[in-house]
Amino acid sequence: MSETIYNRIAMLRAERGTSRRELAEALGVHYQTVGYLERGEYSPSLHLALRIAEHFEVPVEVVFSTRPFPRLGT
Repeated sequence: MSETIYNRIAMLRAERGTSRRELAEALGVHYQTVGYLERGEYSPSLHLALRIAEHFEVPVEVVFSTRPFPRLGT
């Protein structure tokens, strides 16, 4: 059974003007991993999810969810 994990990584990166490569370097992962995460092609480990939230200085629930996030402006 495949479980989808939704995320706001791309939105958080855009808000902060951070590239995929910059985020990847800060997290110690390959930049393609960030792309896979953003597109939902890869679900992060708990450790990586917590590090991403810590990097953006937000609770992990702000970045990741088991349900789709509401669209902004709707």
